[in-house]
Amino acid sequence: MLKILLTGANGQLGQEMLNRCPSDIKIEATDYKELDITSIEACREYVSKIKPDRIVNAAAYTNVEQAEDEPEKAMLLNRDGAANLASVSKEAGIRFLHISTDFVFSGKNSRPYSPDDRPEPLSVYGYTKLAGEEAVKSILGKDALIIRTAWLYSRDGKNFVNTIIRLLKEQPFLKVIHNQHGTPTSTVSLTDAIYAAIEADARGTHHWTDAGETTWFDFACEIQKQALKYGIIKEEKEIKPVTSDEFKTKALRPTYSVLDKSSFISETGFSPRPWQELLEENMKSKAV
Repeated sequence: MLKILLTGANGQLGQEMLNRCPSDIKIEATDYKELDITSIEACREYVSKIKPDRIVNAAAYTNVEQAEDEPEKAMLLNRDGAANLASVSKEAGIRFLHISTDFVFSGKNSRPYSPDDRPEPLSVYGYTKLAGEEAVKSILGKDALIIRTAWLYSRDGKNFVNTIIRLLKEQPFLKVIHNQHGTPTSTVSLTDAIYAAIEADARGTHHWTDAGETTWFDFACEIQKQALKYGIIKEEKEIKPVTSDEFKTKALRPTYSVLDKSSFISETGFSPRPWQELLEENMKSKAV
């Protein structure tokens, strides 16, 4: 049985990986209370104790806005933590999978970003995640496996889908940005993609999201449509499109971050489904 050391197990992706773990895999689930990945000594000791066959790093500093005020904390977790796990993986001779983000790109493209496109992060979060990627690759070389994803949401927890549902219940109307393009991604599909990549012993840098593309505004409209369909909300509210200039944030976001998944599909044989389908499955699970 394959044993995986999973970091960030209390996050929305970590929880999904535990929920959807195949029967032939055992997960050693850790979060910061069990393993401080910013300490290489702690990483070395933990790996030596449990002797995993793989490490999957789903731990990250993900508060995009707060990272602008706490760049050192974000760098410590997103770069140094990833580097420590990669170093220990190399020492132990085990494979390492690192989760990264579309925020490493500037959003200036007008076509889906391929893994080989030049990163150009706009925010502290994006910069620290890119630094983590670079550290992992410098340590592990061609053996590194990095999967970038985008617009991630799960059934529970803090994410765009659940925020929109809450606001639809609380507010008379919503304002949502319409000039940022990307692809919603369910933790269900990302989890299955991660297990497919592990089974295929994939290497390199790849992208994974659900299929298709949309804007935050259209995503919000689809959330409302399906939430009404499944009785999660009782009445329709007006959703007003606004530009990112009207919705001021500390951190700059890429205006276009659709990701090209062709290398992942080629490497693993695992293909994405339309984001609308995954969203509907999410809504059905909430309605039960």
